[in-house]
Amino acid sequence: MARTRPRTSDGLEGSGPVRPHPTPTGRRRHRPELTPPQAPAPPNTNRPPQASRTLERVQELHDASLAPLTTFRLGGPATRLVTATTDAEVIDVVREADAEGTPLLVIGGGSNLVIGDKGFAGTALVVATKGFELDGTALELAAGEVWTDAVARTVEAGLAGIECLAGIPGSAGATPIQNVGAYGQEVSSTITEVIAYDRQTGETVVIPNADCAFSYRHSRFKADPERYVVLRVRFRLEDAEGLSAPIKYAETARALGVEPGDRVPLAAARETVLKLRTGKGMVLDPEDHDTWSAGSFFTNPILTDEQFAAFHARVREHLGAGVEPPAYPVGDGRTKTSAAWLIDKAGFTKGYGTGPARISTKHTLALTNRGGATTEDLLGLAREVVAGVRETFGITLVNEPVTVGVSL
Repeated sequence: MARTRPRTSDGLEGSGPVRPHPTPTGRRRHRPELTPPQAPAPPNTNRPPQASRTLERVQELHDASLAPLTTFRLGGPATRLVTATTDAEVIDVVREADAEGTPLLVIGGGSNLVIGDKGFAGTALVVATKGFELDGTALELAAGEVWTDAVARTVEAGLAGIECLAGIPGSAGATPIQNVGAYGQEVSSTITEVIAYDRQTGETVVIPNADCAFSYRHSRFKADPERYVVLRVRFRLEDAEGLSAPIKYAETARALGVEPGDRVPLAAARETVLKLRTGKGMVLDPEDHDTWSAGSFFTNPILTDEQFAAFHARVREHLGAGVEPPAYPVGDGRTKTSAAWLIDKAGFTKGYGTGPARISTKHTLALTNRGGATTEDLLGLAREVVAGVRETFGITLVNEPVTVGVSL
């Protein structure tokens, strides 16, 4: 029988189909509505929202380097860099940029960004909002919350559902955009709603899971990146009496000494995933250049039956008749294969490269800045890998990080 859990919260600030964002019926809230202060009325959807002319509370810099705000430690300066610590400030900055026609770049943890050496000619907005509210098994996170810290707190609270997503760098607000996933879990399995500012209508809206269009490393928010700014994310976790969700990923199960589908103590699941990630250079460490990366740089290709047959033939041609590539059926006649395997078998092994941008010494899927690299150095390596895999296996890898001012 599920235990009754007290609600805990901290740092909360007042800030579809998509719907406007009133307080949900029947759920107690002890904080202001998520609307900008001093707003005389909800935005009129028939005209552009009116932006505030003064942003006195936000931190503002000009011609500021963006490199320190990314895990790659790469990128040129932004014309204007603003840090917002409340939902209201985030909305105000976005409205001002939209009203003035200024390009806007929203930055969370910077763990999934590749910014060009020339930087960004516009306003870069760092979302540094805080808010962790736990009400039974319902969790609400402000977009600026550090994701891995939030995971740790849910494990401490005895709640399952995101424990295998421990150690993933970045902010909570980025998780629905990318449909973050690892070691058998994806946030789409536990997200119930996303609260976002809709730049098209000028309203704060609540988008239920069913309308987020989640798929592998993709979502409605990634498909239309200029429309929504995520403010908060709501999750429904599970009280399994201190146990994890069923372990789905074979590598995790082996490390835990259990069978796939088994449950283990929550802390054990989290600690095991952290050890696995650390061994692959996937947990941030400023002293370890293997972590000066965006984690997985390429997504795992998903192939139709026809594409997989052609790929299989290429594998036999290049590697021999007895070699079988990784294959994970995903339904609808499609199969996912491993980008890391493709990169390695195409000749790009761990540590590949001679310049300041190289493949990680711990994991072939991570491209890294060894110190002193430029974004062009990184992109040069990425293009070389893409070309090599395409030539060998006939598959074109797709980058997972968002590129700003550059492309592969």
